[in-house]
Amino acid sequence: MNDPGIKHIALLGSTGSIGKNVLEVVRQYPGRFRVVALAAAGRNLDLLRHQIEAFNPLVVAVADEHEAGALAQSLPAGWGDRVLAGATGVERAACLPEADTVVSAIVGAAGLLPTLAAIEAGKNIALANKETLVMAGELVMARVQRHKVRLLPIDSEHSAIFQALEAGRRQDVFKLILTASGGPFHDWTMERLAAATPAQALSHPNWKMGQKITIDSATLMNKGLEVIEAKWLFDMALDDIEVVVHPQSIVHSLVEFIDGSVVAQLGVPDMKIPITYALSYPERLRGSAGRLDLARCQDLRFMAPDPERFPALPLAYQAGRTGGTCPAILNAANEVAVAAFLRNAIRFPEITRVVADTMHRLPAAPILDLGSVLDADLAARMQAESIIASLTLQDDTRTTTEPAEPCRTFSNH
Repeated sequence: MNDPGIKHIALLGSTGSIGKNVLEVVRQYPGRFRVVALAAAGRNLDLLRHQIEAFNPLVVAVADEHEAGALAQSLPAGWGDRVLAGATGVERAACLPEADTVVSAIVGAAGLLPTLAAIEAGKNIALANKETLVMAGELVMARVQRHKVRLLPIDSEHSAIFQALEAGRRQDVFKLILTASGGPFHDWTMERLAAATPAQALSHPNWKMGQKITIDSATLMNKGLEVIEAKWLFDMALDDIEVVVHPQSIVHSLVEFIDGSVVAQLGVPDMKIPITYALSYPERLRGSAGRLDLARCQDLRFMAPDPERFPALPLAYQAGRTGGTCPAILNAANEVAVAAFLRNAIRFPEITRVVADTMHRLPAAPILDLGSVLDADLAARMQAESIIASLTLQDDTRTTTEPAEPCRTFSNH
């Protein structure tokens, strides 16, 4: 039987950036948290083995079935039945009876189904996978309410909003303000952006993150996805959610109230802070992250994002306003385009072009059920791959043209 004083955690995405930070927090508070399940894609089995040795979970799930078999064979006797394989294995780990809290930190659309399964199983969710709400926010929040589970954000921006909202009544909120670092390219010219390399895009000045989210930070697509996520998390209209570029990443986000007061949450850029808060809420634990020295923060700058240099942000707003399956199409096309950029198949500005063209070619439809979301996701991936195939990296004369008008509405379906 679980000790009521300890939170028992199923960690989805244990070998990723967020997952590793979660395990650092667990190490710091051994009397408060216990890891009962680990789940990973299977691309880093050596790290996963170390995590198994360190935390001795009840089960481990590996999304790649071949890698799951390799892991089971490499573990001591008795582990065979404790290694779960494939997408269904990850969902079983998320629904483990011994777990009371599920940290959803799988990257991309792959995090949707296990997160939904955990909600259905009555688990509280610490959410780092923004794609879950981008793709199916309406479905997810309805199930959160139906099963009366708690959903707390791990993203630093949404954690900041969550904390700042406690300063006043919800009916007195005027708008939410999400801060964006701007990534490594916030002051680059259009000419420099056209020649940006994956290595340059992955060189984030403030945060250490996985490859996909780091590229999304460079395009500002990450902030666009966060805007859609905030709409569902905090039940706000998109037009009441603003983005400002804040290169120092000290102010993590703000809430403006109707009387003109603006409440901000500040801290050093360390993901262990929002992770610890999500896991310990409503309590705050003494942190081991660096302390913020305000006397050294003499140059906190804020500026409006440039839609010409970073068209991904207005594209995400458009997808959110259109609604239905349009955000799922946006997300899927972006995942495909980012992967193509990382393998040097397309140029940096073409990431957003691929997304916009995909959205233009696939009209949005109402979300009738989970199948609607998954069908849109698959169709967008196929369409984006087709668009990328038509672009020839070796053709130095190719120019990045303006993308077509995206997001045809339901009536055009």
